[in-house]
Amino acid sequence: MFSANSLVLGVDVGGTKVAAGLVDARGQIVHKARRPMVANRDAEDALAVVLRAADAALALPAAREANIEAAGISAPGYIDSESGAVIGATNLPCWRGFPLARRVAEHTGLATRIDNDGNAAALAEAVWGSGAGYRSVFYVTIGTGIGTGMVFDGRIHHGRTGGAGEGGHVSIDYRGPRCLCGKRGCIEMYAAGPAIAARAQGALAAAGRRRSAPSKREASLLRELACGKLKAVTAEVVGKAALEGDALANAVLREVADHLAVWLGNIVDLLEPDVIVVGGGLGHLMASFFGHMRERMSRWSINPRSSEIPIVGAMYGAESGIAGAAALWQEAQGRGAGV
Repeated sequence: MFSANSLVLGVDVGGTKVAAGLVDARGQIVHKARRPMVANRDAEDALAVVLRAADAALALPAAREANIEAAGISAPGYIDSESGAVIGATNLPCWRGFPLARRVAEHTGLATRIDNDGNAAALAEAVWGSGAGYRSVFYVTIGTGIGTGMVFDGRIHHGRTGGAGEGGHVSIDYRGPRCLCGKRGCIEMYAAGPAIAARAQGALAAAGRRRSAPSKREASLLRELACGKLKAVTAEVVGKAALEGDALANAVLREVADHLAVWLGNIVDLLEPDVIVVGGGLGHLMASFFGHMRERMSRWSINPRSSEIPIVGAMYGAESGIAGAAALWQEAQGRGAGV
């Protein structure tokens, strides 16, 4: 499986879109297609979108000329990778216990594997990306939420039932804000996109209360980028302002980095990975704080060598799901796995 001259179909299923691409043995995505998802329709309607995206990728000239050996699927939520079913996902209410891998395999005629999107992205980084060459990789994706994946010796760590890897719901304060998962103080409540936006909005509001006419130091670029509308200050706006040297935006991200350091200190004490890879739509915002996070992390870990663990940016960006889906066949090579 996954020979040097073959391609694998990678399908990335999300709550708003389905992306499909052809991936070669070096992890290069050579062609891709995209379709809008209909997550709030019934199961068959949602499946039809996935199949159309797969068909579009397989209809490309490169696909007709290549040897397509298998298909992989990356999807959010709780995935039973052994049976190939989507058990449930908040942003995919269309599927509950749905045999997605089997249905894709029946349609395409390709052996098909499926896994959680965080796990798949972690595997892509471990096999081809920023974690290549390391024995153990801890992957973090920061976006609307925080997802994680763990890869040891080239294999995803699934746990007993497949539920391992929910690092975004590890609490750093049992008295903290309640997360959508029902727990309190999850790191997602401090460092994901909505939390970054809320922290920046609060800082701007506080600056406005201190003075009717903010000083130059308090007059943040954030207001200008959000056209003066407090609720329009998003995590993306914070990142843009920080890149332009805005003091308030950088202070917000530094606080986020401090929370991540507390969390990662616990992760290091539990797993001691060889490398920590940070990706996701907002992962790049934290890149300039990786050094700060490593220094602070050592204060929250009993491991005397925790600061030696590199924190690096992910190689795959928005295409991590496609690459990760294909990487599932690198992991399965020689095991005869697949639907």
